[in-house]
Amino acid sequence: MKTNSIKIVSVAMYSLLLVAFLGCKKDNEQKLEQRNWQLVWSDEFNGTSGTSPDTSNWKFDIGVGPNFDGWGNSELEYYTNRTTNASIDSNGNLAITARKESFGGSSFTSSRLITKASFSQTYGRFEARIKAPWGPGIWPAFWLLGSDVDSVKWPQCGEIDIMELRGQNPNMINGTVHGPGYSGGNSITKIFALDNDRFDVNFHVFAVEWGKDYIDFFVDKTLYHRITPDNITGKWVFDHPFFIIMNVAVGGNYVGFPSNLTPFPQTMLVDYVRVYKEVN
Repeated sequence: MKTNSIKIVSVAMYSLLLVAFLGCKKDNEQKLEQRNWQLVWSDEFNGTSGTSPDTSNWKFDIGVGPNFDGWGNSELEYYTNRTTNASIDSNGNLAITARKESFGGSSFTSSRLITKASFSQTYGRFEARIKAPWGPGIWPAFWLLGSDVDSVKWPQCGEIDIMELRGQNPNMINGTVHGPGYSGGNSITKIFALDNDRFDVNFHVFAVEWGKDYIDFFVDKTLYHRITPDNITGKWVFDHPFFIIMNVAVGGNYVGFPSNLTPFPQTMLVDYVRVYKEVN
């Protein structure tokens, strides 16, 4: 359920660790300037257990993609709006569940939720507290897409992947941007890896702090990736509103096929999603 309270939070993080490609190594320390954030939008998923998430916040992408190509990624699932694929659980989490079942000509089902019709924002802090699913061929994601996608198309609209996980590597996530000249296999990305934990075992907070000339990626309180206009190989397109997407894909170019080691169903639990704007 969307909260109506407005809060001011101050985030001052010191001795933040820059994370190496395959692990959390103390290569460097970086102080981040203080940023003051005001909560402007959230969903705490406090609805009745077994019901759909708040439809004033979320709509559903349905099917296998507008071009019938697995949403451009050769994904194998059929996205539905059924409560068996997306509903509030008894602990006040949104549960997005991928299932192995025949439906709509596909062998798997799942859900993909978007705020395209209800909320978008330019700049700010976007965060979610998530417990990820796992298994070969499972692909959970929390990401942002440019609101002008229908007019300028992808990747010109821009894409910010706050968290993507390959289910076969449940201790690693990627933070990534896509844009013209740096999309798909040429995207700008970095891995964050846990040393003694897995993202399917415990909840973690995934966030970006996004401003005019930077996008900072966080896991919990650790800044592990910073992207600026100087880092990209094409046009900087992160200067207009983006909306939120959460989904659990099955298969696709990024993760490959599920295997007999992939247990079903697999569920991504989302405790909350919150968006802030910076205030002076």
